[in-house]
Amino acid sequence: MILLPDLGDLLRLHPRYNAGTVVELLEGLGAREVLWATSDDPDHPLRDALPAAGIAVRDGVTAGWAWADAEHEQLQTFLQQYPQGRERLRDAAHAEREFAALLTAPMAPSQVLAPETLAAAEAYHDRVRAALDEGPGTRWRERRLTELAQRLAGHAGVALVPLDDLPGLRARLPDAALPDVSGFTPGETSRRRALADRAWALDEDDDLGALLAALDRESGDRITPRAELDAAAAGIHLAVGDLETARALLERAAHGLADGQPRSLAGLTLARLGQVRDALGDRDLAVRTYRAVLALSYAPQVARSAAETGLREPFLLETGDAPAS
Repeated sequence: MILLPDLGDLLRLHPRYNAGTVVELLEGLGAREVLWATSDDPDHPLRDALPAAGIAVRDGVTAGWAWADAEHEQLQTFLQQYPQGRERLRDAAHAEREFAALLTAPMAPSQVLAPETLAAAEAYHDRVRAALDEGPGTRWRERRLTELAQRLAGHAGVALVPLDDLPGLRARLPDAALPDVSGFTPGETSRRRALADRAWALDEDDDLGALLAALDRESGDRITPRAELDAAAAGIHLAVGDLETARALLERAAHGLADGQPRSLAGLTLARLGQVRDALGDRDLAVRTYRAVLALSYAPQVARSAAETGLREPFLLETGDAPAS
């Protein structure tokens, strides 16, 4: 078995290790199916990318651990009441911030899988365990890893696992291997995905003109179709108040929606289109668009929230507004 590291929602941050990169790695391994042993977040970026690339997702190896999260929250509330408890929480939070700083810095596959990165993951959990002990404070991590390893044992192929679980799983699965990325270079799928991710999550320092020009040059692919590039470009026009261009792009994106595309795209496109129609004063059409979002069999939570808010009150574009993305 090969253990492929997952960064969860942080995949959206990395130009050279994003959902497109993971698809390229899996294709390089010849994998047409992946065991899902990572986050249960329904809006995980790979829940979009893998099916769109024709890579099957095999669920069933992770157990329900929502109760552990509830126990963790209860423990945090308890510890907050006492000086020593607050000190323990500060120590754990400091370890988490340091590890998060490592994971949010630009990374390529070789860096994600580097020994020093895996050592940092192990050190992070050691520090949290020292502060909070194994149990509710660590969401029963040791027990969870042991159960997960037992479920993975005997499977072949590729399993997608959280990066910070890799050291613990490798210790429990001595025959499992990491992918060899020594000759791997992220390709066009990765580059195109990084462009769209950047456009959806605008930063005040972004060169909007350059972003729009780059989006316009692309023809799209399975992971990042042309409809998504149009919707992402519309978000930039909306951010600067160019409502007419935003509407034209979103309507073109909506007409370009098709089966087999990333499953979040319809919800994101229609939610933003509803906002633009609201901002242009077309309330009736905006309401119908919001309802279309909520009628979808799946829409990401950010799109559903935007639609629900839009049904309660019209979206008004003002300075500092952050449209749904």
